[in-house]
Amino acid sequence: MKGYVQVYTGDGKGKTTAALGLSIRAVGAGLTVYIAQFMKMGDYSEIKAMAEFKGRVTIEQFGAGRFVKGRPSPEEIESGRKGLEKAEQALVSGLYDVVVMDEANVAASCGVIEVEALARLIDLKPEQTEFIITGRGAAESIMEKADLVTEMREIKHYYRKGVHARIGIEK
Repeated sequence: MKGYVQVYTGDGKGKTTAALGLSIRAVGAGLTVYIAQFMKMGDYSEIKAMAEFKGRVTIEQFGAGRFVKGRPSPEEIESGRKGLEKAEQALVSGLYDVVVMDEANVAASCGVIEVEALARLIDLKPEQTEFIITGRGAAESIMEKADLVTEMREIKHYYRKGVHARIGIEK
């Protein structure tokens, strides 16, 4: 089966959710999945859920657990570098049918990783591997290289009425 490059971007909700849904579908079809979460560190509900798929899904986080404000710290850059390295290893290893780089577009747009490094991974993607990159602010060069680009656009969101992220729904 030929694998494609998918990018989920935009200011609306649902980018990570779409990638996780695709990952669950892949596991259901007997495929293996690697997920690298950039910019995140913590006990999110998706980490707990994916743990149920032992041996079929590997999920790792590469973030400082806080929003990057201004220039990224050396700690944030080092975490991003490790994430890129691990994602590249997963991508070229032949062990995974699906590789997800969650929030990698955000990491690239705020300088935690380089856009060129992310683009290079697209070029390294084996023919049969599905490669998903999520996060708002996808670089034009990443979207050009992708086979599928979906832009999530907020039309209405209860967050605007003061509703905070809810466990099991947004986090």
